[in-house]
Amino acid sequence: MSTDHTSNAPLWRNPSQISNARSFVLMACGVLLGLILAGYSLFTARSASTLIVPAEDVALVNQQPVSRADFVALLQTLYGVDLGHATREQRRKVLDDMIREELFVQRGKELDVAAADPDVRSALVNAVELEIAENAITAQASEAALRQFYATHQDRYVSEGIMRVKDWVFPAASLPQLPAAAESLKSAIRDPQVLVRLGGRDSGKTKGDEFYFAAKIHLGDQLFAAARDLSEDAISAPIHMADGIHVLDMEKNKRPVPFEFAAARAQVLSDYRNQAIERSKASGESFLRKRAAVLIADDLR
Repeated sequence: MSTDHTSNAPLWRNPSQISNARSFVLMACGVLLGLILAGYSLFTARSASTLIVPAEDVALVNQQPVSRADFVALLQTLYGVDLGHATREQRRKVLDDMIREELFVQRGKELDVAAADPDVRSALVNAVELEIAENAITAQASEAALRQFYATHQDRYVSEGIMRVKDWVFPAASLPQLPAAAESLKSAIRDPQVLVRLGGRDSGKTKGDEFYFAAKIHLGDQLFAAARDLSEDAISAPIHMADGIHVLDMEKNKRPVPFEFAAARAQVLSDYRNQAIERSKASGESFLRKRAAVLIADDLR
């Protein structure tokens, strides 16, 4: 008589089957958790739509942030209070103004106002220039660099010279009658009767004490170059020009005096920084031109 041992066999599972099942469940849980985290990151990212205002902002306007730092700064500027001491009305007024500004900025972008409005274009240019020059503006110049700049541009840091000079003009025909000797010429131009006889007149280009820069403008480069080297109570040699013969009579000449570095330091720093800013702007413009496709009309090439 045969016996069926199968029906009485114990119920058990293969250990490898149990391990595979557990691994599958854990893997599924890991995938699900990863999808949850990825979805959270996706829907809370700045570039995606979200219903959560980040802690560093006070509002989102069409998903564009309104900075909390700017909000606090504007509260301080308008009302002289911080966030903790501002009233509800003050906070609401500032927030409404910032939201309004953001709405109008976004609408301006939609309408491409920058392409048509000269004021907006100018503001954009200034903003880009400031961004390009930011490092130069905020950089701290070393003392050695300032002294080197001062030594290289010594002619900028001098006191303003002052001169009082008269410019006498004579007809070209009177040249042979003008004394050749300096002292005799000086006596001649200072004698009213001789001046009348020679047809001399004051050009009227200068009047009383004038700073060097003003005298240069009034006299012109040629006459100023001759006047600058004259001592007080001296006259120039006759200077031939298109309108006649000029003789300069120097009554007072206080020449420029160089400033010491300590006295000129503030101006040196300003000039040094301005030069660095201009260099940065030129470099930025060069970079933008190189990467741009610029087409110029044939008649302006």
